[in-house]
Amino acid sequence: MATVLEHSKVSPPPDSMPELLLPIVFFDMVWYDFAANQSILFFEFPCSKSHFLDTIFPNLKISLSITLAQFLPLAGNIIHPLTPGNKPLIRYESGDSVSFLVSESTADFNHLIGNHPRVCDEFYAFAPQLPPAKRTGDSISCPVLALQVTLFPGNGICIGFTTHHAVADASTVVSFIQAWALINRSRCDGADYDIRARLTQFNCLPFYDRKTVTNLNGLDSLYWDLIVKFSCPVEPPPVKLPINKLRATFVLKKDEIQKLKNFVLAKCSSEEALVHLSSFTVICAFVWVCSAKSAAPGRDDEPEYFCFVADCRGRLKPPLPANYFGNCVALVKAELKHGEVKGADGFVMAAKAIGQAIKENVYNEENGILYGAENWAEEYDKLIGKRQYGVAGSPRFDFYAANYGWGKPKKFEPLFIDSGESLSLCKSREFEGGLEIGLSKPMLQMDAFSTLFREVLSDLLLQ
Repeated sequence: MATVLEHSKVSPPPDSMPELLLPIVFFDMVWYDFAANQSILFFEFPCSKSHFLDTIFPNLKISLSITLAQFLPLAGNIIHPLTPGNKPLIRYESGDSVSFLVSESTADFNHLIGNHPRVCDEFYAFAPQLPPAKRTGDSISCPVLALQVTLFPGNGICIGFTTHHAVADASTVVSFIQAWALINRSRCDGADYDIRARLTQFNCLPFYDRKTVTNLNGLDSLYWDLIVKFSCPVEPPPVKLPINKLRATFVLKKDEIQKLKNFVLAKCSSEEALVHLSSFTVICAFVWVCSAKSAAPGRDDEPEYFCFVADCRGRLKPPLPANYFGNCVALVKAELKHGEVKGADGFVMAAKAIGQAIKENVYNEENGILYGAENWAEEYDKLIGKRQYGVAGSPRFDFYAANYGWGKPKKFEPLFIDSGESLSLCKSREFEGGLEIGLSKPMLQMDAFSTLFREVLSDLLLQ
């Protein structure tokens, strides 16, 4: 699917800060042994191989180096201590670098950027693996970022991003992507500007101060003890192919989302209407219902869960700025019985359950958003093997704003949803106020889901 043309290592400029150390806090430890986050941005930009190699790729390397000067942890490593009593940290040292592949592909570009079901395995040729971890006497050093740019001659370009989940959540990854795109586009336009001021203007300049969240409520020590107890590896597990799934994208327009909200409100009492009702709530409820109906049948009394995360940055005391670098999310889950989700009122019940979970956990004025955080690992371990769905991403994330100088992306593909039963959410490319839903399912489930998506949406919108 892709032929590697060059393997580079890109470092921040020589005059960058020589060292940066960040403690890994419990927000990061929650994701310590998760698979790496892999995603791809496709750009429709016909160009020749010579123009790509002589101009596009060299510009990307220069702008990446400049961007890494502001995102030094991404050029560094997780240092996983082997000595008892020490905790992990993210360390950048002068000379550290990011793996950057350049490749060429003859794959069908228009097929890959479609919304229709496509084989998941097809996309992994365009998303790199993290370099292997290295072991020294008293620690393991694990790279946290790898990049790949692929040319589809005469059709377009794609950039593949792979990040270690313990270093950055989606909010931080989006900031990095948009910062790199901004710097590359500005260089292509010949613009001269203060980089830090420019990134600040677009809220892409990362904030590194972790004083207020280091060992918050003793959670760092608690979660690190769990990592040591269960020998959680710092190196993410590799993706095993074949995945035996298809991926597809579904789009909901702004007016359709509003009609879904109105439908729920019409079915609620005045007291129930106070439950948190947002675009996120109704979309997740809608996908939950379609997924439950298209999945293998189960007992009606079997518990079913919908899991998601909530950004903590502005909800901590004191709050962190929106550009805080790292992971900073709380785990939240809603619960219903399988028969309730599949029933005639399943959509409304799912919306109420998700809205109530948000109200009780995210907007918990009395106890705060981290109430019960010491039990997250135990609670979510109990869900292994249970009927559960989840969501990655947010209606806030705008991957289509990442213009590298070739126009806005044609398609965003989140590979991280291939493991498990999660959907992805991001702003729509085509429709203002609309949202894209990415799904990865076995073929028969995808066929059933696609049919149900159209039928259930039509039924709800007509009522």
